[in-house]
Amino acid sequence: MADALSPHLPYLLWLVPLLPLLAGGITAFMPNRMGRPASWLALGALLVSCVIAVAALACSLAPVHEHAAPTPPVYTWFSFGDVALQVGLVLDPLSAAMGAMVTFVALWIFIYSTGYMKHEARFGRFFGFLSVFSGAMLLVVYSNSLLLLFMAWELVGLASYLLIGYYFEKPAAAAAAQKAFITTRVGDMAFFLGMIWLYGQTHTLLFFDHGHGLLETDVLASLAGITTIGG
Repeated sequence: MADALSPHLPYLLWLVPLLPLLAGGITAFMPNRMGRPASWLALGALLVSCVIAVAALACSLAPVHEHAAPTPPVYTWFSFGDVALQVGLVLDPLSAAMGAMVTFVALWIFIYSTGYMKHEARFGRFFGFLSVFSGAMLLVVYSNSLLLLFMAWELVGLASYLLIGYYFEKPAAAAAAQKAFITTRVGDMAFFLGMIWLYGQTHTLLFFDHGHGLLETDVLASLAGITTIGG
């Protein structure tokens, strides 16, 4: 099975985060009376993502691929002069294991929620928020670009805000959602500034880039030293 799927995994891997994100976008705007179909759509999308993620894990761990793991392509998202911002996914044993674990655990959370939340008036909207959260977290796991990871992390923050404030009519829930939103925005600003600094030092935001990526040079070690001294 690993041999059969291996050539297609660089492209199928995109479906792992995109399917829950797409399902979340659809279910979040479905009428409240369609809560049950919305939950089925979200659950079905995550189930497919889980199957692909497990297959990706099997391929990444197969002995035949120890020295030639599938490499998803990198796409240029924006370019201007000498500046080129690229995005892509990475498939190695670590990301594959984490992706399989996240989809498997999330799948059981979705299954449990179909029964636990079935009496809620905004049942479908809850699954929309939960699907966006799951898809964004999977995009964080598989990102080969600090830029893509940052955008995915912003989606995680948005989905967290919506989930925490799901019972927005309760003052405590609304206050907790606002507190979480403000706290994460402070961290996001530091994230963004650090990303600009890294690009200025390396001229790439890719983690793996044929020996020139952020995880393939000593720039992160330098950053760790700076933050340790500064902290």
